[in-house]
Amino acid sequence: MTTLMQQMPFGTRTSQLFPTDLLFKNFFDTVSDFRTNIDTKINHPVDIILKDESLVFEIAAVGLCKEDINLSSEDGTTLKVSYSKPNIDTNDSDLDAGTYIHKGIAKRSFDLGWKISPKFDLSKITAKMENGLLTLEVPVAPDSKPRSITIK
Repeated sequence: MTTLMQQMPFGTRTSQLFPTDLLFKNFFDTVSDFRTNIDTKINHPVDIILKDESLVFEIAAVGLCKEDINLSSEDGTTLKVSYSKPNIDTNDSDLDAGTYIHKGIAKRSFDLGWKISPKFDLSKITAKMENGLLTLEVPVAPDSKPRSITIK
């Protein structure tokens, strides 16, 4: 006679050997209560592409216009992109919101930030908004480009 625990596949077992058994936690268990800060953070759709001459960020911004998004650079090393969704009190629209039958488009606030390598020049960043996609391009700093050195 097998128990229910023995019948369950390996990855679906949620119990531990001991209540304080964090050292031997099953890291392959996808139903685990153990989460890191990165795992618990709400992910926003972002693509980061490294090219020869630049670093490109593509950020999904469906339903937003360029005036809604805040871009900033701190100390020339940190890139911040944020959007604060207006709440119902600050929404000056006269249109009736209606009753949602299905709500699949996430128009939530986001606050993203990246520490950028000194290899890239944040003072020369370019940004464009097209078809709901915010594209930021950070060029390589002229000092960090490879250069040819002649031997004397």
